Amino acid sequence: MPASNEAMILVVGSGGQAYREYLLAGARAHRPVWLLDSTEPTWQRPFVRGATVVELIDRTRLIPDQEALVKAALTLAEQHPIAGVWTYDETLVVATAHIAETLGLPGLSVAGAENCRNKERTRRLLTEAELPQPRFRYATSLDEVRAAALEFGFPVVLKPRGMGASIGVMRADDEAALSHAYEVAERGSHGGNPAYEGGVLVEEMLVGPEISVDGAIVAGEYKPFVLARKQVGLEPYFEETGHVVDAADPLLCDGPLLDVLTRAHRALGIRDGITHTEVKLTSAGPAIVEVNGRLGGGLIPYVGKLATGIDPALVAIQVATGQEPSLTATVKDCVGIRFGYPPQDGRVREVEAPRSGPGLVEAAVLTTPGALLLLPPRGIVPRFGYAICRGEGPDACAAALDAAEASFTLTLDPIGE
Repeated sequence: MPASNEAMILVVGSGGQAYREYLLAGARAHRPVWLLDSTEPTWQRPFVRGATVVELIDRTRLIPDQEALVKAALTLAEQHPIAGVWTYDETLVVATAHIAETLGLPGLSVAGAENCRNKERTRRLLTEAELPQPRFRYATSLDEVRAAALEFGFPVVLKPRGMGASIGVMRADDEAALSHAYEVAERGSHGGNPAYEGGVLVEEMLVGPEISVDGAIVAGEYKPFVLARKQVGLEPYFEETGHVVDAADPLLCDGPLLDVLTRAHRALGIRDGITHTEVKLTSAGPAIVEVNGRLGGGLIPYVGKLATGIDPALVAIQVATGQEPSLTATVKDCVGIRFGYPPQDGRVREVEAPRSGPGLVEAAVLTTPGALLLLPPRGIVPRFGYAICRGEGPDACAAALDAAEASFTLTLDPIGE
């Protein structure tokens, strides 16, 4: 337990309990935590020294209330020593960077945070640095989308500029599919910060497996610590249905991949911070899909901790306080997570997670009876549960995950269109 007089880590936004409790719990073990959040703590209470209730989102403009958050941080700094500020919430990355700059603390710069949040800006900067990535166009009309698609060749991918979790991302295989894909992506762009609303990115469809890499950057030096092999489903959408982290993955020492990651972060002006980078492994080499200025979602860092022993909360706190991160693996396992999605739209009558099975580490339910689960494009991340399994290598891990997924019990009352 940290000492009561030790300088605190300021966490901006706690997120959802199912996906983020492990990070608050981990942070508490290394530093006293003070939370800036929109409501009084409930499940967060055991993990925080205290909390300031502040509007995270300006209800008039529907964007992060940067002014209120900076003011709350300044008030807190007058009362308690603050060693660093940290967020794992995509929507609060830029506001948190403003807090860090105002308080003179390490972390993502405002420019670096903006370069990650705005995917169009990311693409432009990576293009200027001649980094491998899909060809792209920013389009504000269906005619512009069609022109870009015909230039690149089908299939193409359409996505919003400032969303996460694959929200609004859709593949169009031919010209007939463009109108619907544009509607899905454009509508998805209005679910987040209005600064990134309107228009879509049209991107060349890259072929190859996809990975994600969580990395720590201190004084411009990039170091990866969680590399996950991604499983995507529900085509033509890009729902992330699972991830596998192998502590012995040879890509962790792959020179071309590390070179691309290092150069990408340099191009985006990221000298300090934590990032979650998505990469396609194409026949021509690794290509950047996107760079996010935060830890990965979907419990990827948690799975990484189980596989490697590297504590993502400790790493994040060390980076936020300007320290050298602890990135030495103490475990050498292969661990994966699989999310359960309903076979069709419906209302949950009953759901139960498996309690045992080959390699099962844990399983949990993510919904409740009566909840409505809507598949894309009608719903957003309609998961009913997850299972985490360990295996002797990726194939054994995947087999254990298959068995665990099949062991969930889901009773659904289907609904019509």
